[in-house]
Amino acid sequence: MKKLLLSSIIIIIGLTFIGRLSYLQIFSFSPDAVMEDPAIKAIYDYPERGYIYDRYGKLLVGNDPAYDVMVIPREVKALDTLEFCRLLDIDKDKFVKELRRARIYSPRLPSVLVHQLSKEDYARLQEKMRRFPGFYIQKRSLRYYDTNSAANVLGYISEVNERDLAKNPNYVQGELTGRTGVEKVYEDSLRGTRGVQYIQKDRFNRDIGKYKDGELDVRPVQGKEITITIDKEVQEYGERLMHGKRGGIVAIEPSSGEILTMISGPTYEPSLLVGRKRSKNYSKLHYDTISKPTYDRSILAEGSPGSPFKTINALVALQEGVITPATTFKCYNGFYVGRTLRGCHCGGGTRNMNVGIYKSCNAYFANTFRKIYEKFPTSDEGQDVWSNHIKSFGLGDYLGSDLHTGRKGRIPTKEYYDKWYGDNRWSSSYIISNSIGQGEVSVTPIQLANMTAAIANRGHYYTPHVIKKVAGKDISIPDFVKPKHTTIDKRHFDPVIRGMADVYKKGTAQYVQIPDIEIAGKTGTVENFTIIDSVKTQLTDHSVFVAFAPVDNPKIAIAVYIENGYYGGRYAGHIASLLIEKYLKREITRKDLERRMLERTLESEYAKPYSGEPFEINEYDWSQHAIKPKTEDLRSR
Repeated sequence: MKKLLLSSIIIIIGLTFIGRLSYLQIFSFSPDAVMEDPAIKAIYDYPERGYIYDRYGKLLVGNDPAYDVMVIPREVKALDTLEFCRLLDIDKDKFVKELRRARIYSPRLPSVLVHQLSKEDYARLQEKMRRFPGFYIQKRSLRYYDTNSAANVLGYISEVNERDLAKNPNYVQGELTGRTGVEKVYEDSLRGTRGVQYIQKDRFNRDIGKYKDGELDVRPVQGKEITITIDKEVQEYGERLMHGKRGGIVAIEPSSGEILTMISGPTYEPSLLVGRKRSKNYSKLHYDTISKPTYDRSILAEGSPGSPFKTINALVALQEGVITPATTFKCYNGFYVGRTLRGCHCGGGTRNMNVGIYKSCNAYFANTFRKIYEKFPTSDEGQDVWSNHIKSFGLGDYLGSDLHTGRKGRIPTKEYYDKWYGDNRWSSSYIISNSIGQGEVSVTPIQLANMTAAIANRGHYYTPHVIKKVAGKDISIPDFVKPKHTTIDKRHFDPVIRGMADVYKKGTAQYVQIPDIEIAGKTGTVENFTIIDSVKTQLTDHSVFVAFAPVDNPKIAIAVYIENGYYGGRYAGHIASLLIEKYLKREITRKDLERRMLERTLESEYAKPYSGEPFEINEYDWSQHAIKPKTEDLRSR
């Protein structure tokens, strides 16, 4: 009986162990449980990121092979540290620091010790790795750029940090993630799926083969390729034109909201933020506080819109019925605010809307602006109506695009002015500078381009965006394909567009016409001030230009904003016309305009506030169509 009882107990215990082991291995398996087993090592296989193409299928971003030196801290044995550091081309302090960081992360899991070895370094090191237990080389891919342009659009990738790991458990130490631009916004599509191999070890910590014959291994899945809306050829050409200049350029396809080019100057080559020198290069770019190459002026720079804003004020006045296209105002080489004469460069005379637009008459639009507010019993009511109309063009708020960052700009409200002057203690004369796009209004280049697209479409626009296809399939995001309508009736746009077309035919942009392309545009010259030795000092004006073409079937709407670029028809007008021709005709006929923009830079202008050299305050002589420079020496102040 005792023997039977003892046998039964042994059988029951054995069955219990067998059942428990079967349950753990078959029914309750999880990758996390395997990772807790000290006899199993996981080797990750990182996928290639998805390729990025331009709107015509031209490659922008691909992949190149690279190699990381990995470490599993608890497996590290005594080694010749100096020899190992020499092979890796790192110093001992860095080696110690990275090994300590890896131990803190996990003594059992692999961490990256040295990033992104070249093919040559890998070939030299591979055969010697067996002498250094606990270290191994892992293949991965790095970004390869088939363009030197569009760094601000494409963005860059870098290794995940502790904050990323805490926020997203799907990442592991050493993995790469998008930080800016398209790489960040479309990370989920581009990233792919990480693979893993589980390796069984014996009691001497030696690899003895795949765990469970590899049935738990997962193969990596390459990221999806994406097509963006950018035109590679136009983007590259635009960045060449922007050499030595600061500012932002955005071009949009009016019928879709697709961004054709998005340029920020100065910029940098995207390949600088790839490889072992990425950190050093990024620091150099980031801490350049003068030219700010990592600052995307196309979507972040907020400045006064200048005279292009006059077109919107004209549309608001037409919608409110306070003027007609035939309404005239007298220009006295300026306009009066009280007894003060505010200047105008149009030459003076009687102006209707058409002439007011193509000659850019300040007096015409100041009077138009007053008419809007005089319609209402209080300035608060007038400001509500005016600001609501203006905001319907996408100004004063985020556009809702798929860009990773941006700024709202500012369209002032009644609350804004009540705070400064008191409720109903101000009138249109207090804010008259808004009539000509100065004052308290501020916009970004992408907002200017979107505003221009809305005019080109006669009253509606589509949310600007850069995504076109994912994995070869067209993307149809509801917010991107649904038109957004302005508060202006369609019938009011034609007289404004005729005036913009005459800007090219006989107005402020007549000298930058392009053969065989009918363009509607508007020049802008924005006053530019800075503080030097505690004194508000006027610098060279900013050059602004907006345009769309062809007039009757718009395929491109563009905004160009050049800091310290003199008047609107000069640098901004030249560049806008060249980019329109490049996009529509794929070639340049105005070689004279091209030569000027490729050869001339504004570096000397940008140095003057720091060097104390004289600068020019530009006064445009309309009788001679020429600049009359007035030189002012900062050192005399």
